[in-house]
Amino acid sequence: HQPMYHFLALTDLGLTFTTLPTLMPLLWLNIRKISFEACFVQFFFLHGFSFMESSVLLAMSFDRYVAICRPLHYATILTNEVIGRIGIAIICRSLLAVLPLIFLVKRLPFCCSHLLSHSYCLHQDMIHLACSDVRLNYWYGFALVLLIIVLDPLLIVLSYSLILKSILSTASWTERLRALNNCLSHILAVLVLYVPMVGLSMTHRFARNASPLVHVIMANIYLLAPPVMNPVIYRMKT
Repeated sequence: HQPMYHFLALTDLGLTFTTLPTLMPLLWLNIRKISFEACFVQFFFLHGFSFMESSVLLAMSFDRYVAICRPLHYATILTNEVIGRIGIAIICRSLLAVLPLIFLVKRLPFCCSHLLSHSYCLHQDMIHLACSDVRLNYWYGFALVLLIIVLDPLLIVLSYSLILKSILSTASWTERLRALNNCLSHILAVLVLYVPMVGLSMTHRFARNASPLVHVIMANIYLLAPPVMNPVIYRMKT
């Protein structure tokens, strides 16, 4: 499990450090401005690490499936070489998904209000400040939402459905509880990531006129929940 924990820790650290350039000046010096270039870089890394964390959790669900459903073949299936390839695939997948956002945002003119609704930059927040047609940005962002909030969780649910089918058909009650206990930490990590992510996405798309406080709270929960809760979850587990 060590490589998986390293991947998860790195993505959590990445999410945290990416927001420091705006959060620390805001909290310590009350500086409420950020340059376009800094905002541009920040939203790229924020979305990249979010996508990467979702990919890591998806890979961990595959790890749980192999460990429980094919325990005798675990060492031969998930070798160091395979884990390395999974890590490279996670990075490439995240970059390929987020890189188009750079060009989609770079082409937009920003001549409207420059007031962000969060203390850091997100793609869905920046496109609301543009004064040109943002339909392409909107639909590409929607495609990413479907990929990260719909496809990845569906594959994780599929993995756990196969695990549940396997342990209910062959195992004793003791083995069933042990298998479910091994999956508990991963299930909690999945909920900690996806519940705030879905909430923030729905807020941006269907509650634009809600109080700014709602947007700020949802954004901070989305940002802080995984880095804060994941170490607690896995520390309690181990």
